[in-house]
Amino acid sequence: MCGIAGFSFTHDCLIDASDATRVLLASVAERGADAAGCVYEDPTAGLVVNKQPGGASRFLEVVKVPEAIRQLVLHVRDFTKGRPSLMANNHPIRHGDVVGVHNGKISNDDAVFLELGRARFEEGMTVDSEAIFAALDDADGDVAGALERLTGSLATCWFDQRRPGSVFLARGYGRPLWTATTRRGDAVIWASTLEALEIAEDFLGIQLHKRPVRPGSIVEIRDGSIVARGRFRADARAQWLLNPVASPEEKKLALTRLEEVRDELRVEDGARIA
Repeated sequence: MCGIAGFSFTHDCLIDASDATRVLLASVAERGADAAGCVYEDPTAGLVVNKQPGGASRFLEVVKVPEAIRQLVLHVRDFTKGRPSLMANNHPIRHGDVVGVHNGKISNDDAVFLELGRARFEEGMTVDSEAIFAALDDADGDVAGALERLTGSLATCWFDQRRPGSVFLARGYGRPLWTATTRRGDAVIWASTLEALEIAEDFLGIQLHKRPVRPGSIVEIRDGSIVARGRFRADARAQWLLNPVASPEEKKLALTRLEEVRDELRVEDGARIA
């Protein structure tokens, strides 16, 4: 089990990108403590990846997100294949023009690389999730066809450098994924669980309209709105592959640290105003 989450804001959305990142990290922290990371779309630098070993409680202390960032995807990892000591195995994962995160288990990843005639993007990589992003990089626009190559469970999010301004979500069977929109229509937020979105509501002081992503769904998001939906034939054999919560203590640590970080920032803001 892993945890995924992210957001897409309009240019005039007032939600702070750093606050949203930290809250979402804490909200999915229980789903894995082997590594944590995020990727965001920077107007000048392109796709910026930041990740480190350990859980969300450590990462939320050091993660830095520029104020102008409008779209971001994050991940906490409970690894099944691909040792976390090799940072390339941790999420977000890059293959070619695609950078993404994945919750689930792909069982035919080695076969996918053989079919595509591709090598792993970085030497030593063995993580099964890379097959998703290799297939998407090779897809030539056929996202459904790429996802239908895969056997196993998945909920996944990704950026494609060839489609600047868009972030994509897809859900197969065996792993949850929820999306939510603000009442003002200035943000889309997504996370592995309904509870994660409820935590985001509480900490960010917003109200969200929440709905689950159906298995076999593809969603394209731009500028705080869902702009397109599609379907793919997901591997239905994976629908019962639900795992127990991986790291319940990590969530408690992350939420406690989140409160501390928020208090520290308030003190800093007060000092600057004074």
